[in-house]
Amino acid sequence: MQSLSLDELVADPNAERLNVLMIAPNCDGTDVGEAWRAFKWVKAMAEIANVTLISFQRHGQVPVTDQLPDVEIITFDEPVFSNERLNAMLKPGYPWFFFKVKSWIRKNQAAGRVFDVGHQVTPSALRYPSPFLDTGIPYILGPVGGSMATPRSFRSECRGAPWFVRLRMLDRIRLAGDPFLRRSFKQAAAVIGVAPYVGELLSIADVNEYYLHSELTIDDLAPVNARRSLASGEIKLLHVGRGVRTKGLRDLVRAMAQLKDLSGVTLDSAGGGEEIEICKREAIELGVADRITFHGHVSREEVEALYRKSDVFVFPSFREPSGRVISEALRWGLPVVTTNLGGPGSVINASCGFTLPVEDPEQLATDLASTIRRIAKEPFHLVPKSIGGRRIVAEQGLWRRKANVMLGCYQSVAKQAELA
Repeated sequence: MQSLSLDELVADPNAERLNVLMIAPNCDGTDVGEAWRAFKWVKAMAEIANVTLISFQRHGQVPVTDQLPDVEIITFDEPVFSNERLNAMLKPGYPWFFFKVKSWIRKNQAAGRVFDVGHQVTPSALRYPSPFLDTGIPYILGPVGGSMATPRSFRSECRGAPWFVRLRMLDRIRLAGDPFLRRSFKQAAAVIGVAPYVGELLSIADVNEYYLHSELTIDDLAPVNARRSLASGEIKLLHVGRGVRTKGLRDLVRAMAQLKDLSGVTLDSAGGGEEIEICKREAIELGVADRITFHGHVSREEVEALYRKSDVFVFPSFREPSGRVISEALRWGLPVVTTNLGGPGSVINASCGFTLPVEDPEQLATDLASTIRRIAKEPFHLVPKSIGGRRIVAEQGLWRRKANVMLGCYQSVAKQAELA
């Protein structure tokens, strides 16, 4: 399927302000993940369009109406589920949300209300039909991602993951055979994907217009940090991510075991989860526990401090749709070592870092060690990659720029609807 670049769309600054209906089951600037991303999109678009948002209100969280005072907010109380990871992964409350939103749209259309464009920002996974289906509102889906499979050679080490995580394997089957889901994508005026692999998945869903748009997202660049001289041979590596097997921390620990002769290479890990204890045990068994600091779950301020004092960001995730932490690392000018899969693999290139193939755990650990060894021997090569990373994230990730290209998409969709 041919993909277009969303960045090529230019908004007309003189065009009439559009009335936009945005949908996001969870929208919360105090949260993380999809809820945070939805909040940033709604906030950015509300500055340049008349936005109405429909969302859940999560119990105990800051009201969405307080976080977005310039947006018309319609909320429904989110059903409470005790298993937070299951709630995030499967979204068991989504069917109820779907019908509540659809009912609200029909009621308002019957009262004569008109929206120029609809935009469903989340869920990002390709397994949820849209309430915009059959409403007549020209709508956009995305940026969508997710639905990546775990490489076969890594599955034996991922067996501790909850059963529902494996349901993502059904996404491709549903895209091919679920007529309800297929119609959601078929009726969309445009679908936006976070990485090239999304276009490959959607090729079986017969979408009308597919745009590629990186998930790099930052408010502004961090101050240029004159870190200590790298001539000493001391290289501080950093890994940030949830403590799950797919984030590749275990592979990085194994790589550190192949670098015992480079005493100046150390690693900081920020993130909590079941995988952290496994990595701690491996670090002890492999004799590198004294070179790795596991900080666990830390505050945003502590994470920023770790970025500030590090030299290289290493994120060998092998099932990463986008990777917000990549944005954070580039924002600080950290060269990135990652895999050639998913979102990170489509963002990082030779100007800002290194991408590695993913074949099996032994190969990945060895390639990580080889790359880090090369960096340690030639540390001054990091300087141009630091500059390149900051340039890429400034060109692609600033929210004000992302809002402008999305407005261009809104205007294009609204114009096509008028001509239809």
